[in-house]
Amino acid sequence: MLKTGILKSLCIGLVIGTMVVPEKAQAATETDELRHLIKIQQIQLDALKKRLDENEQKIEATAEVVEQTSETDSAKTDTRVGGYGELHYKNSNDGDELDFHRFVLFFNHKFDDNLRFFSELELEHAFNADGKPGEVELEQAYIEYDLSQNTTSRFGAFLIPVGIINETHEPTTFYGVERNPIEKNIIPTTWWEGGASINFRLAKGWSIDTAVTSGLNVPVSGSNAYLIRKGRTKVAEAPAENFAFTARVKYTGIAGLELAASYQRQDDITQGVEGVSANLFSAHVIYQHNNFMLRALFANWDINSNSAVLLGRDKQQGFYIEPSYKLNDKIGVFARYNEWNNEAGNSLVSNKRQTTLGMNYWLHPNVVVKVDYDTFSGALDGNGFNLGMGYQF
Repeated sequence: MLKTGILKSLCIGLVIGTMVVPEKAQAATETDELRHLIKIQQIQLDALKKRLDENEQKIEATAEVVEQTSETDSAKTDTRVGGYGELHYKNSNDGDELDFHRFVLFFNHKFDDNLRFFSELELEHAFNADGKPGEVELEQAYIEYDLSQNTTSRFGAFLIPVGIINETHEPTTFYGVERNPIEKNIIPTTWWEGGASINFRLAKGWSIDTAVTSGLNVPVSGSNAYLIRKGRTKVAEAPAENFAFTARVKYTGIAGLELAASYQRQDDITQGVEGVSANLFSAHVIYQHNNFMLRALFANWDINSNSAVLLGRDKQQGFYIEPSYKLNDKIGVFARYNEWNNEAGNSLVSNKRQTTLGMNYWLHPNVVVKVDYDTFSGALDGNGFNLGMGYQF
């Protein structure tokens, strides 16, 4: 019996031991697998975190590039470069001539919605050196500031508000190879001064320009005495003993119609040498209906000087009338009659007359080829043929 009990106990112990050992072994195996799985997941989490960090850095770098690009694009938008140029061939009684008359660059900048800068730098006759005809000129350099929605001011060197082409003289905007002689010898285009101006834009197409600027400084002796064009100082260390006051009224309230009148007063166009006062009055009309356009202008100087009276230059005046017609988008034809006299105070001196017939051919709205024929009479004689190319951008 004792042996039987011992055997039973041993059998039960073996069975229990056999059951316990596999359970412990299985638990250990599962623990190792879990640890391995956790280790793998940690590796995957570390790799994912690294990728997220890299993506975040890339996003930040991209955002920085976009911001810099935006700032650069904004700067490009706010600063603009443009210009125009003219090449002329002239055949006249004085001989043949080929001249790159003007090469002009514009540099403009917008500081904000109310404040802007404009400039115009010009090289005339292609070559500027001793004994050469060229000139380098700063024709415009001014700040424009909006005082209100309908009022704008300018400070610096700017074009005088007078005539038709003094402010708008790009070659694609007018007919003829050369600018008309009235707005050359009487106005005198291109005419700029230094000072300040205010533009008022009124209701129903009315506007008023006022300006206080440096004045003319005409010579008082020699062949050029009291000639208006010779009095331009171009704001180059110009004598400023006496300023000029200019006012213009313009009406554009009817489609296709522009009417304008300008007046300038200067108390001394000799800048303290002789005390010679002068008054300029000019008026013009531009009318366009479909393909037909008519331009007409009159300008007159009254100069209060006994010396000018003796020369007949106390009155200097002129006018022109120019009808034109665009045959299509490319071709336009025109005729212009000009009459002017820088010695109109002397009845013995005949007026100068010029009749011009010609054509403009626009290769592009901003590129034009021009051809015209001039006939002179009165104090002038002869004829001339002109061929030109002009562009703006």
